[in-house]
Amino acid sequence: MPDPQRLRNLPSVASLMESGDVRRILERTPRAVVVDAVRRVLLAFRREAAGGGAGTIRTREEWTSLLLSRLPAEIAGGEAPSLRRVINATGIVIHTNLGRAPLSEEAVRAVTEAASGYSNLEFDLAAGTRSSRLLHVEERILALTGAESAHVVNNNAAAVLLCLAGMARGRDVLVSRGELVEIGGSFRIPDILAESGATLVEVGTTNRTRLADYETAVTGRTALLLKVHRSNFTISGFTEEVPAAELAVLGDRLGIPVMEDLGSGAVFDFAAAGIPGTPTIRQALQQGPGVVTVSGDKLLGGPQAGIIAGRKAIVDPLKKHPLSRALRIDKLCLAALEATLRLYADERRALARVPVLSMIAEEEGSVRLRARKLVRRVGAGGGAGLALSVEPGHSSPGGGAMPEVRIPTFCVAVTHPDVRVEELEERLRRGDPPVAARIGKGKLLLDVRTVRDGELPGLAAALLAAAARED
Repeated sequence: MPDPQRLRNLPSVASLMESGDVRRILERTPRAVVVDAVRRVLLAFRREAAGGGAGTIRTREEWTSLLLSRLPAEIAGGEAPSLRRVINATGIVIHTNLGRAPLSEEAVRAVTEAASGYSNLEFDLAAGTRSSRLLHVEERILALTGAESAHVVNNNAAAVLLCLAGMARGRDVLVSRGELVEIGGSFRIPDILAESGATLVEVGTTNRTRLADYETAVTGRTALLLKVHRSNFTISGFTEEVPAAELAVLGDRLGIPVMEDLGSGAVFDFAAAGIPGTPTIRQALQQGPGVVTVSGDKLLGGPQAGIIAGRKAIVDPLKKHPLSRALRIDKLCLAALEATLRLYADERRALARVPVLSMIAEEEGSVRLRARKLVRRVGAGGGAGLALSVEPGHSSPGGGAMPEVRIPTFCVAVTHPDVRVEELEERLRRGDPPVAARIGKGKLLLDVRTVRDGELPGLAAALLAAAARED
């Protein structure tokens, strides 16, 4: 409990608001903002008293002076946006906790343009009539994927939910036990199935599922055969699974649609670039499933979105489903998605302009050069007692994409004789700009594969500040 003797002279909020110093602050800052900041500082004083024993007994004037010294920083902190840009030095390219795919410059400009005024979101400028917002992206998706029809909703979980509700509500969906995955945030395929109104029927075992398992489980209630990409784990050893092509043949023979949730499906062919791990949407559809769903903000490198691509007979009815309105993509994401898809018209341009692609495919020599630039910048800033070295390591595509793929990279390894690496990591995370890094083998590791050249000055300054700060 707070010591009443320490706090007896604390000024009230009302008296502080009438003081000359606070009145001068009110000339440039809204009253509500100042009141909230004053209350937070007073609360901090009470918490400090609760953990500090008897401490010093201050006069009212001393408390007021101390509060006024803290008030400007408290106001600034309260006014600062909660959502902030972070320098990603983890080496995880599609980092779910850091917002997944960073957008291309073209996509950012498109979002700004759409956000700053009105647009022809659902308006046909030639005919002067209402139109569909999907027209802005549908043709590009069809051209890139080879699908007969395409639909877009606000994320891939929504895409899966819509497909299940539209195709299998009140009926059975067959899924291999080895594909009943849980993705980030504790969202599970069985839960999404239940919410869709469909009934889950598990087939096979965790490690081995055969085509006969599906065929045996089919009944008159079976509406869909569902294949789910294991987005964030692998099963190895004594295993067996049914390829999508074989499942599609079975589905066609029995007259039952086949759906594949690719999760992180790509448009760019990473395998052709020497990075195996995931099929493109076009390749997946060529295996025969009637519909495929993917995320827009993973390997595609665009905004959060869920893309549904496949046969017209399956996809077109989904566009008219009641859930489509609830799950529809907003104008800002639509603008970013269109700009991203436009870049894929030229694969070389996409590789250079879509950040996810360029980071994953960047050559090791280029990453090493960036690491050396960071070391030189820190040295030019005085070094602050830091010991820096460039060391090889491995980056990850992240975001549940290519779980087995490890990309060779280079990290700046950091230590300080007087500051523990755990403390350095926390200081960077709490700094301005915030920096997300990782720790390995007793060193702070800054993987510069996920750091852009334009971020190097800020990263160097943040590192120097973290080393020099006294707590």
